Amino acid sequence: MTGPDTNGVGESSGSQEGARRDLKILCYIPAYNAAATIPSVIDRIPASMMEKIDEILVVDNASEDNTHLVSKGYAQEKGIKNLKVHRSEVNGGYGGSQKVGYRYAIDNGFDVVVMLHGDGQYAPEKMEDLLEPIYQGKADHVFGSRMTGDPRGGGMPLHRFLGNKFLTGAENLILGWNLSEYHSGYRIYTTECLKKIPFEKCTGEYHFDSEILVQVRMAGLRVVERTIPTFYGSEKCYVPLVKYGFDVLRTMRAYLLHTWGIKSCHYLEFAGVKPPKAVPSVCM
Repeated sequence: MTGPDTNGVGESSGSQEGARRDLKILCYIPAYNAAATIPSVIDRIPASMMEKIDEILVVDNASEDNTHLVSKGYAQEKGIKNLKVHRSEVNGGYGGSQKVGYRYAIDNGFDVVVMLHGDGQYAPEKMEDLLEPIYQGKADHVFGSRMTGDPRGGGMPLHRFLGNKFLTGAENLILGWNLSEYHSGYRIYTTECLKKIPFEKCTGEYHFDSEILVQVRMAGLRVVERTIPTFYGSEKCYVPLVKYGFDVLRTMRAYLLHTWGIKSCHYLEFAGVKPPKAVPSVCM
């Protein structure tokens, strides 16, 4: 597949370095019962990337364990003064956690927000690679694709692999994009992107990720995906897979009915523009 120019042709290395320094970056970590994994997730963020991150925000979604205490203790032990912890007293769902993180990024003047899961399923080591299209001014939203790598070799169960393929095919057909997957949780948004879409109207459940992508599509914003490794370990999965699949399909149905003028959808009621083509993954 042809993807964006990863070498930044036409831009001097000095201008790219300046962009890196000028961007105010928030690393937002959604966490639920992640006390056992969150220290190692933060440990794995490369030192060069830690220097560029202005703040790390852990959003503990009313965990039943001591995720927030472990996060605070880790920050004190490691002397990470820019690590903050927000504990929600009520579990607002996976989507609800993202609403907290993205609103925080907007209200506190960040330019970019990186969502890095607290369970260790996504590689912190790939963060700078995912940020590259943002640095180059080529993307408003970037996310990591497992499907252009070796998902089965990384432990993705067969039923998840097949479900991902089926749902992604349906979403590409309906949205007119050519992405390799829609179901990765490794995502980066510019706050300018988030300001243009009513993301707080989206569901608080797991298909938030699908609803916000529909909003991004309707707003005509630029989407780029990059290859990331797949890792399935001993972490517990809280996603109700069958329900999630039907929720994604219902999201696509809502989009079609809304765009055809048959039935309006509240989270799609905003001024959109003709969408560009999404940029397929670049294998690194």
